[in-house]
Amino acid sequence: MSSVTLWVESGTIFNVINFWHMQKITEQINFWSGRDGNSYTDRNPQSVKELDGLYKKQYGVLRTAMNRKFLSGISKDVKILEVGANIGLQLELLRKMGFTNLLGIEVNEYAVEAAKKIHPKIDIIKGSAFDLPFKKNYFDLVFTSGVLIHIAPKDVKKATKEIVRVSGGYIWGMEYYAPKLTDIEYRGKKGFLWKRDFCDFYLKNFSDLKLAREEKYKMNDGNASQMFLLKK
Repeated sequence: MSSVTLWVESGTIFNVINFWHMQKITEQINFWSGRDGNSYTDRNPQSVKELDGLYKKQYGVLRTAMNRKFLSGISKDVKILEVGANIGLQLELLRKMGFTNLLGIEVNEYAVEAAKKIHPKIDIIKGSAFDLPFKKNYFDLVFTSGVLIHIAPKDVKKATKEIVRVSGGYIWGMEYYAPKLTDIEYRGKKGFLWKRDFCDFYLKNFSDLKLAREEKYKMNDGNASQMFLLKK
């Protein structure tokens, strides 16, 4: 068993309760919670400006612009959870857009600690997509950004089931896209990166989800990513 943190709401304030909780451990969790995950944290953008610059270079579109397009019409006070938040940069972007109730969960402790220093206004707790310590429908919107691609195909159903369980409104995603499941070498290693049609995967596996918006963005390296918004 491992120690994780449960967040419950009192008014608009999140309070912390520590408890012991069983956690599924996979090869990918071991990879991302260790030195490889630490290196990922250090080499990737640390600020919203750097993130937008990376997206402009890769997609020709700012991540801020993508978010505004997909989240238009959604109230700024909805409760949002990011699964696989790393240092909370995507959440910081949402905060700058005016969203106020934000929380992230992340397997890498180094990233969780870095988030406290780099983005102190964003709350990140340690945990994984397989065991989200929240009650059913607790959040209005739950999202991933480049996270499902790093979960082994045999485990994706369990992770997405948890994501759907804790969302009472929307599922939002930004993941590498391919028409068929494709295993890709990640920094010289196999078994840590897969691309597929994750939007279609959600729709085929969860009958209570309906497509709200979807768009594919071509990347300058010949790949593509897919952003999608599903309504529960």
